[in-house]
Amino acid sequence: MTLYHFGNCLALSYVPFWIVYKHCGLSEYGAFWKCVQAGGVYALTQLGKMLLLATFFPTSGDYSQDDPDNFSPLQEFLKCTVDLIDLIGLSVVMSRIAGKGHTKVLIAGLGWAGAELILSRLLVLWVGARGTEFDWKYIQKSFEANISIVHFLSITALVWLYSRHDLPKHLLPAVVILIGFHSYKSVMCDMISHVMCMYSWSLLAFKAVFSLSMALIVLHIYGGVATLAV
Repeated sequence: MTLYHFGNCLALSYVPFWIVYKHCGLSEYGAFWKCVQAGGVYALTQLGKMLLLATFFPTSGDYSQDDPDNFSPLQEFLKCTVDLIDLIGLSVVMSRIAGKGHTKVLIAGLGWAGAELILSRLLVLWVGARGTEFDWKYIQKSFEANISIVHFLSITALVWLYSRHDLPKHLLPAVVILIGFHSYKSVMCDMISHVMCMYSWSLLAFKAVFSLSMALIVLHIYGGVATLAV
């Protein structure tokens, strides 16, 4: 039964990646190893971020739903600022991919999200979802992996837009603001969770709505710029 639960969580986490890879044309480009390379860059950027966090925030603990009183907005904001390194990593990945804009965005975003899933959630699912007691939090972590796909594809598209020399000037402020929203998404969700006492499924639903709303705005801007580029 526990292995069955682990299989469900694993399928819920990984099948959406396969769907995106298969039905967005990446399989036709043979882009699997390029996604793996993007994941390798993700691992290097996370190592750099860990070194920075260990240097400048050696005694700080992450905000946890189990300990809502341990929350410092300024500290969490500064820690999220380190996540801006991801933007550099994504830019490096896309600069090394030959092809159209949508191919670069899909490869970099999917590889980034896949590496995040493997390094951040796979071990948790393997240890926890195979436990003797059923716990909904592992199903929630699987749903969070799906939300991460949308999040990383959106922020990858924004990095691509920002790097475009033909980006209309009136769209530049919107792109920068959206990059800020995506980069500081975690601290915004933590603040809302802390203030409105949103936890578990309600917080997961908020993250899903937030990510989908931002993704639709990014898709609208991306579609317009991609059309002009053609």
